[in-house]
Amino acid sequence: MSDRISEFGGMMMYEPVGGDIDIEERRKRILDLLQRDGKVKVTDLSKLFGTSEVTIRGDLDGLEGQGLLQRVHGGAISNYKNYYNMTFHDRTETNEEEKRRIATEAASMISDGDTVIIGSGTTPLYVMRELKNHKNLIVITNSLPVAHEAGFNRNLNVVIMLGGTINLQYGFVSGDDAINQLNRYKADKLILSSDGVSSEFGVTTYHHLEAELYRRMIALADQRILVADYTKIGRANFARIEDIDKIDCLVSNHNANKDEIAAIKEKGVEVRIV
Repeated sequence: MSDRISEFGGMMMYEPVGGDIDIEERRKRILDLLQRDGKVKVTDLSKLFGTSEVTIRGDLDGLEGQGLLQRVHGGAISNYKNYYNMTFHDRTETNEEEKRRIATEAASMISDGDTVIIGSGTTPLYVMRELKNHKNLIVITNSLPVAHEAGFNRNLNVVIMLGGTINLQYGFVSGDDAINQLNRYKADKLILSSDGVSSEFGVTTYHHLEAELYRRMIALADQRILVADYTKIGRANFARIEDIDKIDCLVSNHNANKDEIAAIKEKGVEVRIV
């Protein structure tokens, strides 16, 4: 049993799923499509799953009742804010395989002896785990989970945890104290994640308190590496960090929006797809 998705004339075309599929699996696949595309149509889903539009509307209504999407005329759109209501642990497990692949590629760009700024978020945490065999790194971070993970790495030279105002829910430090401390340093590489990556709106974040700190990280690093899984590509969030051309390299997944990836490349950004 498989489902296949192709593009035709710029539109997503869904080929029918073969075999029987239960309600839970169907709803899970609907959420997967929403994560990737940001929206779904009742008519497309009905054809994809070989079931009635009434059944699909029931699925969408049920998922909306759980706060997992927002119903609109003819379909539904992603309720991405639900992601930020998860615990950090749950967000770490969301799109875990995609994040691991991104982390492996990003870690390959780090050399022994580098000074690396690592921002907050779940994908940078995976990058930190992939640096276990690197030697003599200096790591600067505003992320409590990243700093904790770095504490288990005996190959590191120095770990600097920025001081400032702690956001306990999301595990990061921000504010003037963190920025003032960060200004003392210069880095070879930056590993940065974001909540939105757009050729038009640039790099954006859900957390406006982090935006200024991220701007300083970008300014202080020689090579800026943005790690963002496919669900972030083409999105624009509340607080703008920088234009996309301030990033040297974007690492994302093969199923990221192809038009958006092409537009980002046109801005002069190296894009690595994993």
